[in-house]
Amino acid sequence: MSLFDSVDYHYARYRPRLPDQVVRLLAHELEEAEAPTLLDLGAGTGQVALSMLPALPPTAHLDLVDQDEDMLRTALDELQPHLGERTSTVHAVPAEEFVPAQPGYQADLITCCRAFHWMDRPAVLAMADRVAAAHAAVAVMGDGSLWTHQADWTAALRGLIQSHLGEDRRAGTTGTYREPGRRYEDDLADSAFSDLTEHRIPFTRFWTPRGVLGYLRSTSFARPGLFADHVRFEEQAHALLVQHAQDEVLHEDGVFTVLLAHRPEVSR
Repeated sequence: MSLFDSVDYHYARYRPRLPDQVVRLLAHELEEAEAPTLLDLGAGTGQVALSMLPALPPTAHLDLVDQDEDMLRTALDELQPHLGERTSTVHAVPAEEFVPAQPGYQADLITCCRAFHWMDRPAVLAMADRVAAAHAAVAVMGDGSLWTHQADWTAALRGLIQSHLGEDRRAGTTGTYREPGRRYEDDLADSAFSDLTEHRIPFTRFWTPRGVLGYLRSTSFARPGLFADHVRFEEQAHALLVQHAQDEVLHEDGVFTVLLAHRPEVSR
């Protein structure tokens, strides 16, 4: 069973997309490609692809890779009305097992958003080296989560989750989350994509209490199956969020981090 089984609806509706400044940063990497190919790893329900679409030319192609077939089906449903002349293909395999469908395939940009920690990172970067064009960039990016965000309302929400599930951050049905054993920067430094720049992009998001509950249903740390009484938890969480909201709005001020990596011999 996939870690995120049965949550693709909530994932698609409530997981935030990329901030506009991040989209512009990534789109800059594709400016010289006449028919750019975007390869998105750990694609989920297509948040990266949907964010990038307006910045991609009609000649663009998107490859979405994720182990969860349900999420990829949802991604295609979300993408289809907006693709226009662009094309997309989904691949229900682990990221390190991605194999292009066409000989001579070259990705111009490889992205991995909020998913790198779940992967065999050296194997993924080795795969990226095999399929990336000479000028290609690898973008490893993320913005934490409402578990890690530091605000009064997220601290109270985290405490409520812990009162139901224990102090440790849960992951999946029985396990707990463990921080990666080493930094992503070190993974990239040991790969073919060792020319690295870090971009830290501030953002502000606005949540409603119902939106936060939908988001929680999509997470590995508060998915419904973890709770003995999920209905009771959601009732308590909604009351807590309403109490902290101002005019029914909850603010999240954070930083979106993009590690943008190239092969060192590439002159940009």
